[in-house]
Amino acid sequence: MSGIFYGIGVGPGDPELLTVKAINAIKAADVLIAPKTEKKEGSVALSIAKPYLRSDIEIVYQVFPMVKNFADSTDAWEANKKEILSLLEQGKNVAFLTLGDPMFYSTYIYVYRLLKDEDVKIVTIPGIPAFCAIGSQAGIPIVEGNDVLSIIPATASPEKIEKAIANCDNAVLMKVYKNFPEIADVLDKHDMAKNAVMLSRCGLPDEERIDDIMTQKDKKVNYLSTILTRK
Repeated sequence: MSGIFYGIGVGPGDPELLTVKAINAIKAADVLIAPKTEKKEGSVALSIAKPYLRSDIEIVYQVFPMVKNFADSTDAWEANKKEILSLLEQGKNVAFLTLGDPMFYSTYIYVYRLLKDEDVKIVTIPGIPAFCAIGSQAGIPIVEGNDVLSIIPATASPEKIEKAIANCDNAVLMKVYKNFPEIADVLDKHDMAKNAVMLSRCGLPDEERIDDIMTQKDKKVNYLSTILTRK
């Protein structure tokens, strides 16, 4: 009998923000897939889930190349797929951990697409995205009334970012680590810098909050940094 493949969102950082369903799935897993990039050791998602791991859990680290064009790096992805299918064929339940929510800017989306046409039972368990945790922790409503919200990856083109900000009431900007100064300037241009709050590594021990992004815009920020703001 084939095992079950679980895609589990572990939230932004605080282990207590995992859902009961996520915890139960982690405890039911025989094998845990911990994704990481080529450049970093360990897995943040794994560290978040650590309090709920069985003592006999098998942990498999898989490297997922961070490339713009998925088609340019199919060999690594196919190798990961083959390894996952082999584990499932052995009757093992396999859990794939991902930060935030599995269907929200996640590596899991590509893994899901690789497996969805196979003879595999897939259970995807949602998690809390970082911006939701930041809103609650900082006491900032993300949207209210008839507000229009834009969720913007700061890695998008400047033209796309400018257009999204110009046409929204509230904004969430993710992945601001590469171009924080430019993002701060665009928000200032649209009178949204003064209401901006940025949290880095939300829910983790080294969490950092910046309220005045214009005075801090030359600061080097962590990869896990998100800005919430409104007009």
